[in-house]
Amino acid sequence: MAHGIVPLMVNQPNTTRIDLKQYTLHLHTGPDRTLSQVMAMPDSAWQPATQQRLLSLGSDGDWYHFQLLQETTEYRNWLVEFDNPDIDELTLYHFIDGRLQQTLVMGDTKPFHERPILQNNFVYPFTMGNNQRHDFWLKIETQGTSYLPIILWAPDQMLQHVSNDYMVRGMQLGILGAIGLFALFMATTTGSFSYGYYAGYVLTMTLLVASINGTAFSHLWPQYPQLQNHIIAPLIPLVMAFNVLFTEKALQLKYYSLKLLRLSRWLTLLALLLVPVALVIPYRIALYLDLTAIAVISVLLLLMSVIQAFTGNKLARLYALSSFAKAFGVLISTFMYIGWLSIPMNPLTPVMLGLTTEVVFMAAVLAIRYNDERKSKMRIQHEALRQAERIREAKEEALLLEAKSNERLERMVQERTLELEVAMRELNDANHKLMEQSQLDALTGARNRASFDKKLQAEGRISRRQQTPLAMLMLDIDKFKAINDTYGHLAGDQVLKAVADTLQTHLKRPGDSASRFGGEEFAVILPGTDEEGAKQLAERLRTAVAQLSIAWGNQVIDLTVSIGVSAEVINADSDTTLLLSHADEALYVAKHQGRNQVSVYSNQANTSIANSQ
Repeated sequence: MAHGIVPLMVNQPNTTRIDLKQYTLHLHTGPDRTLSQVMAMPDSAWQPATQQRLLSLGSDGDWYHFQLLQETTEYRNWLVEFDNPDIDELTLYHFIDGRLQQTLVMGDTKPFHERPILQNNFVYPFTMGNNQRHDFWLKIETQGTSYLPIILWAPDQMLQHVSNDYMVRGMQLGILGAIGLFALFMATTTGSFSYGYYAGYVLTMTLLVASINGTAFSHLWPQYPQLQNHIIAPLIPLVMAFNVLFTEKALQLKYYSLKLLRLSRWLTLLALLLVPVALVIPYRIALYLDLTAIAVISVLLLLMSVIQAFTGNKLARLYALSSFAKAFGVLISTFMYIGWLSIPMNPLTPVMLGLTTEVVFMAAVLAIRYNDERKSKMRIQHEALRQAERIREAKEEALLLEAKSNERLERMVQERTLELEVAMRELNDANHKLMEQSQLDALTGARNRASFDKKLQAEGRISRRQQTPLAMLMLDIDKFKAINDTYGHLAGDQVLKAVADTLQTHLKRPGDSASRFGGEEFAVILPGTDEEGAKQLAERLRTAVAQLSIAWGNQVIDLTVSIGVSAEVINADSDTTLLLSHADEALYVAKHQGRNQVSVYSNQANTSIANSQ
């Protein structure tokens, strides 16, 4: 039956690309309709595909029908492209002059190698001869978007189109991947949470983009269609979780607004909860939840950045622009999905453009923060140079006075020299104090991370040269986040100071040193100490901290710590890193086994704990 269809004549020799939607009829039926039942439907049941609502989530009975005619004497090869790589199942029935020639089932529920042409989109090749009428009947079943452009291509033109498309996608994924890896390396080398969250955001978004456009399916897991069908729904909230975490760090909500900090923590929890939920509920429902969550979170992040911008946060102004671009793209895509907006483009395009824009602005925010920190260091160096210049000028003045008079100025020179010596001693004392302060943590008074790294390297070389054991304690304050959330960050600072003072009190030997490793973690280096001695000291430290009672207002904060212990003779420079890693793994075991305890590194024990996770 023709169903009032307008056949497309493809006789022109220069025909290269045709959008078939204007020549296609659309019909929505139930999931159990057969081809013969659909072909028997009356003309009134069909409508032009161009009048179909642009898209919806989930389809279990959408049919398409279009007809091609050729009256030329030569045979020509053609390709029909279905431009949506996320269709679950597309069944194609190909008739020539009323006779069924081929039935083909395609979709991302099947391994990639089963496609007739190995492209990200679904492509069907066929040949048309003289006076042939080709009818195509398509049945769509999918849990994702039913967006389905249908395009007729000449093979050479499609090859050029695919080549250009792959180049654009490759550049997009390459840029995102390069930015993400750079941020990951920066996070690894600097220990910066801001770079870490930014790297997680960019890398997960890169994987999401690759999954949506089919690149990941064709190159990463072509044999695992089930993975392709389930990875997009949990990836979307994971991307948003990293986005919220980075926003918290970039806007420095910890210092500017505790209310917005708590809101960001709740948004992160919401996004993380959606990750496992998206794996167990139907894909269509998961996408609706994802779209709702991403719209709400994007708008809230935009409002947070605007609020911070009005309170004088310089970085928030730039961040507000990126949040606006993302929120605008998210809302456009969401309105397209729920049918409130009809635009002839892939519904994921606006949100992808918005997210890409945000990635670029986020990089600018990080660059500005890095530049501000660099300028601060330059100001300190400039002040030191000014002090040196003042000393030089004072010396020149003393020499000039000495040249004018031998007798009268000898006494004055001596007095000036004495004054200069006093000034030099004071300056040396000041420089010495400045050097000491540069090696100390400003909050706790313990050694900072840079001083710790130098100390560990030096003691490692002594251990290697003298073949004496070197011990490492990694100490973590239990439930420190709960203390911050319950009593505030000032109480948390007081707790850090008390723990640092306790460590300093119990370290008796001159060579022993305690450092603030980062956040609520401390590291203790014990030269010439074996495993048993380190364990005994760790127990004393744990007991001493447990006996602390820190008064805060009308409340008392009780503390416990978990300590990981490792000790060995250093035989190579890399062994110091391994020693630190072993202590950290032992700390993880202590945490895992209930906190408030000391755990000595054991390869077997740590492997068992890792396997139990």
